[in-house]
Amino acid sequence: MPRENYQARLDELRADVVAMGALVGERYETAIEAAVTGDAALADEVVGGDHEVNETYLALEDDCTDLLALQQPVAGDLRLVTASFKIITDLERIADLATNLAEYGGPDGGVHPAIEFEGLAAAAGDMVADAVAAYEAGDAEACREIAARDDDFDERCRRASEAVVRGLLDADGGTEGLEASIDEASRGLLAVRDLERIADHAVNVAARTLYMIENDDDLIY
Repeated sequence: MPRENYQARLDELRADVVAMGALVGERYETAIEAAVTGDAALADEVVGGDHEVNETYLALEDDCTDLLALQQPVAGDLRLVTASFKIITDLERIADLATNLAEYGGPDGGVHPAIEFEGLAAAAGDMVADAVAAYEAGDAEACREIAARDDDFDERCRRASEAVVRGLLDADGGTEGLEASIDEASRGLLAVRDLERIADHAVNVAARTLYMIENDDDLIY
């Protein structure tokens, strides 16, 4: 393959990974709206649309495999391909978690009154978007900044989970009321867990991007 065509394939791979990030971001935003509003039809739309993300992931996986097998890239090109392969896996898992989140909304909307769900969701979504932007721009400093934000986000998730448990312990209202409280608490705890995992995947994207840019594996381990 002529050098210009090879470079074009690398550029196309990078652009396609960014496009997958945008697709996952759209699915994520819709999932959050479904959870906040309790819109079952919107939740079904998120779940039903997950196949598009999966198909995109498989196509990009094939592209990475072809580049590795046929072109045998080295140095920076090799890091680009391997980082892209890892990043699309994280993006696909974020999309899977989004389908979970879409279904956590209660029948009257919302996830749990003790959780600042929209704020947490926005923070996790911003980390993902910023990580994809860092990959696109080759911004090493942004990668480190995203990883640094994760400690604060984990602490916010810890406090949210504690608030859910305290609310459950204080619940009153007989058997029926307790069952409703347990259901609401379960959805709340699952939502916090999945948001924390999404933030972790954002850090993974940043870590692989930093390795791609500077051959620095500090954020990976």
